[in-house]
Parts: sequence; structure tokens; C-alpha cells
Amino acid sequence: MNDRPSRPPSAGGFLIAMSLLVGTVLGFMNGQTTIGFLIGLAVGVALSVAIWLRTRG
Repeated sequence: MNDRPSRPPSAGGFLIAMSLLVGTVLGFMNGQTTIGFLIGLAVGVALSVAIWLRTRG
């Protein structure tokens, strides 16, 4: 049995969603929407993985 109190999971999906939006907007402003979307996706996934690694305990 796990004697440690359970913690609610961190919301990494929010980081992915927000970085996609920010990346797309910045890409659109520079005329490279797809590149902005992909960079936003990469940043969001990297941040979410970092949070997951930190909180998996």
C-alpha cells in the first residue's frame, strides 16, 4: 500500500495549449504560422515533461 497522501496531478496540458496559442500568434505575426505552431508545441511538450518528471516523485 501507498502510505503517502495522494496529490492532485499537475496540469501540463494547460502549458501545451497556451504555448501552442502563443507560438501560433507569434508565428502569424512573423509570417510563419506553421513554424510558430511547431515551436509552441515543442516548448509546451518540453515544459509538460519537465513538470511530470519533477512531480512523479
